[in-house]
Amino acid sequence: MIPNLQNDFRNLPIGIFDSGVGGLTVYRALHEYLPDEHFVYLGDTARVPYGTKSLATVERYAIENSRFLASHGIKMLVVACNTASALALPAIRAAVNLDVAGVIGPGARAAVKATKEKRIGVIATEATVSSGAYAQAIAKSDENVSVIERACPLFVSLAEEGWADSIEARSIAEKYLKDISAANVDTLVLGCTHYPILKRVIQETVGQNVRLIDSGEATAEEVAALLKEQNLSRESFSQSANVRQLCDDLDHFYVTDAATRFARVAERFLGSSPKVLEAVEVWGQDELRKS
Repeated sequence: MIPNLQNDFRNLPIGIFDSGVGGLTVYRALHEYLPDEHFVYLGDTARVPYGTKSLATVERYAIENSRFLASHGIKMLVVACNTASALALPAIRAAVNLDVAGVIGPGARAAVKATKEKRIGVIATEATVSSGAYAQAIAKSDENVSVIERACPLFVSLAEEGWADSIEARSIAEKYLKDISAANVDTLVLGCTHYPILKRVIQETVGQNVRLIDSGEATAEEVAALLKEQNLSRESFSQSANVRQLCDDLDHFYVTDAATRFARVAERFLGSSPKVLEAVEVWGQDELRKS
């Protein structure tokens, strides 16, 4: 009997990588949009942050991560790191024979679709803001849109420490978002994967009339559409009424360092810790050996 290779490929997992834990919000969004899919996640926690690294270094790390995931048999790769999405997507696509989705393009397109007044704000890390990647992607969709960007670096620490609803978070948000509010934007892109954890504080600060765009959710929506278009959606894992849970044993998580801390932050971000979590070391020319 000849195996159905198309079905076998459809049932492969989707690979996701990030420089650390922030990409877990993208994993969550993908899981919600695609509950039948399986996922393999790599957090490059030994080499975080990417934002302080050179273009050549970011490209090298991104290629190593991508080839590691490709070697584990995936049907598609999602780059859940804004810095890698801004700087390394062409290099990644050249390195792996897979469809590759970043987070910046989908977030920009969703913002352009949402804005009525053609005034969009973008908040992100310093590296992402400096790259101009969101402004360029927004202009590519609509050159008449006005864009104001603001780096909000402390939001990352607030999210990871579990202080998203603290007095300190509100005070910092007011300082960071003052210029955004003054610009009268009607749409605000959360251009860092950590920022959805602070969504409530951000929304309260800029006002309910401003539409927040979660780049992870926008990416998940585009990935779902692409899988459907290419007939690559996984066959339903179950016909029962049970819903597959986040971080169940069908999803495999890898980190390059600090597995215990990753699990702790994952529980804050997702409500549960990864059931299958493995520490690995990526080194040299895409060589891999387990730590």
